Amino acid sequence: MHDLFGDSVAYFEKIYESATKAARFYGFERIETPVLEDTRVFTRGVGASTDIVEKEMYNLKTKGGNSLSLRPEGTAPVMRAYVEHDMYTRPQPVKFFYFGPFFRHERPQSGRYRQFWQFGMETIGKGGPAVDAQIVSAIYGMLSDLGVKNIVVEVNSMGDSKCRGLYKGVLKKYLKKASLCADCKKRVTKNPLRVLDCKQCVEIKKEAPQIVDYICKECREDFKKTLECLDEAGVPYDLNPFIVRGLDYYTGMVYEFFAGEKEPLALGGGGRYDGLCELFGGGDVPATGAALGVERVVLAMQKAGVKIEEKNPQVLLAHLGDLAEKKSLRLLEQFRKANLPVYNCIGKESLKGQLSRANKLSVPWTLIIGREEAIEDNVVIRDMRDGSQEKVEMKDAVKEVKKRLKG
Repeated sequence: MHDLFGDSVAYFEKIYESATKAARFYGFERIETPVLEDTRVFTRGVGASTDIVEKEMYNLKTKGGNSLSLRPEGTAPVMRAYVEHDMYTRPQPVKFFYFGPFFRHERPQSGRYRQFWQFGMETIGKGGPAVDAQIVSAIYGMLSDLGVKNIVVEVNSMGDSKCRGLYKGVLKKYLKKASLCADCKKRVTKNPLRVLDCKQCVEIKKEAPQIVDYICKECREDFKKTLECLDEAGVPYDLNPFIVRGLDYYTGMVYEFFAGEKEPLALGGGGRYDGLCELFGGGDVPATGAALGVERVVLAMQKAGVKIEEKNPQVLLAHLGDLAEKKSLRLLEQFRKANLPVYNCIGKESLKGQLSRANKLSVPWTLIIGREEAIEDNVVIRDMRDGSQEKVEMKDAVKEVKKRLKG
């Protein structure tokens, strides 16, 4: 787990700004679910045999004996909220986005932490190729706006529960003859699709049967229409028959976002999950969504050479002595009410140090309150470019500064 400060906060704020702008443009409203959920939200929704539930969740017991878990992902909680608050009574589809911390007890690596942040988008109540494509297009556009380079979406179809069942049987037969790691030997019985996600058993994929060869005609046609929608939206994609995602609730099209030419970085992914609502007792409701790892996006931006420029205030407020420091508090409030950003030096003692700070920030104007100015309710406005300065009444400071900034 990690702290956020300095440059990392600047990147997070930039991503949040871009994500919120994209989500609201496409009609998504914000939702924030609790960090702690009933454990059954994930065992039922994500799948009891997934790595997330079996190995990665942080679980705890309350004093009352209830089992709670720190949320490892965002889709199941959003669907729980949809059902709990009877959102099927609202105009459909219901479209949500979220941006917050999630938790998984997995092996830390570059851009991956046990507390990590995600941005996600979910559409519930209406399905179809255009709905899937809109979320993919929205996230692709957001990443492009952030300066991420060489973005590719790898896509696949997992079919519906019927054709996926047929594929699982064929895959099981193949895997029983393959050389697998200890974890995958267990997965063959519980959920053979998880083997295709394993980072150790990479070689077995080369000869493994592909799910696209076993999906039904209806699922195949639906997948084709979705790809046509992506073509219309101008989103580049590659077919990858072994993308199955790590969660049980996916049906139909699934996808993952990558960025970079050499050793592409996985940023996140998503897909359709039409059966999830029914698992929470909400009936047969179509749904689709995707999420990005914010730390991964930061890495992709840094690899692309994206720098976050600081927007420094144009004015610095300096003081000399206790009385002047007190007076500066009143002046700061005047600038706040005028919605005019001012860098203040409250807590700093040396006037020389305060003026040095103004030079480092390249602030064009500095307001100085000395002992004499504090007594007379005046302030000195100093032009840091040529050293010229003028004394004005403190009540007129905001007006005078605005005049100079406009000039």
